[in-house]
Amino acid sequence: MRKKSNVKGRTSRVISGSPDLQPSTFDLRPTIAGAILLLLAACGAAPKSSNTPAATPAPAGPRVVLPSGRTYNLEVVRTPEEQAQGLMFRESLPEKTGMLFPFTDKGVHHFWMKNTMIPLDMVWMDAEGKVIFVSADTPPCKADPCPSYGPDAPAVSVLEIAGGMAKKEKVTVGSSIKFLNVN
Repeated sequence: MRKKSNVKGRTSRVISGSPDLQPSTFDLRPTIAGAILLLLAACGAAPKSSNTPAATPAPAGPRVVLPSGRTYNLEVVRTPEEQAQGLMFRESLPEKTGMLFPFTDKGVHHFWMKNTMIPLDMVWMDAEGKVIFVSADTPPCKADPCPSYGPDAPAVSVLEIAGGMAKKEKVTVGSSIKFLNVN
C-alpha cells in the first residue's frame, strides 16, 4: 500500500509500514530519462542484413482444391463419434471451409440432416477424388423421420460445404477434387 507524504516541501512516495525509509533528495529523473533514451536508440537501430534465407512457412492444415480452383480449409472427422456429430448444431459455416468424412471402407454411405441448422452441399467421391454424387442445397431436417441422402454406389469420402457452393465452385458429377495435407 502506498500513501503520499510531504517532506521538505517535496512530494514523494513512502511505503506504509516503513518509517525508517526517508525520501531521497537526489533527483533521479534525468538519469531515468537518459536510460530510456539509450534503450529507445538501441531498439530503433536498423537490423543488420544477413544471408540467412527467410523461414519457410509452416504447411497449412487440411485443404481441398475444388474444380473452380478455389481452396477451402477442411475439418476432417475420422472417428465414428466425430462423423456422427458432423455439422450438427452449428448455426453457420465460415466461408471457404468444409468438413471431410473419410471412410476406411469403400461402402455405401448415406447421410441425413438431423439437428443440422444450415443447408449443405454434400459431395460423395471415389478414392481418386472423382465426384460420384452431389446432394445440392440439402435442407436441414425439421421433424422426424429425417430423409437420408447419397448414392447407392460405394464412396470413400464425403465433403460437406455450405449450401449453394458446389454449383458456384463447379463441383459436378465426374469432376475431380484434390485434397492437400489430409493424412
